[in-house]
Amino acid sequence: MAKNHEVKGINVGIKEEFGEKIKRMRQKRGLTQEQLAEAVDISQRALSAIERGENFVTSETIDKLIKALNTTSEELFALNHLKPKDELINEINNNLLKISKDQQKLEIVYNITKSLLKE
Repeated sequence: MAKNHEVKGINVGIKEEFGEKIKRMRQKRGLTQEQLAEAVDISQRALSAIERGENFVTSETIDKLIKALNTTSEELFALNHLKPKDELINEINNNLLKISKDQQKLEIVYNITKSLLKE
């Protein structure tokens, strides 16, 4: 039985998690569903179903996604958000130290963290 994970506070399986990852990578690269679907040689409807976690991909489609998204299999399947709590805290602290010299970035981080505490 596949282990489920939490994404945005919702318990999801591998199809949903993978679909979310594809969507984030596509958006980060400024691609529409139509553009990525064309590059991968699948229909936009099929890509949409993959991104929603309703369908999974074949190994051939994975190879095409890696090429179309200009990524690696390691990045595509990385589960960075599943790191242990202590490791995440250390990484956040290191990132804060790096941006602490930039007042504008520091204020952005401050506002983000403050908004997360307003629940």
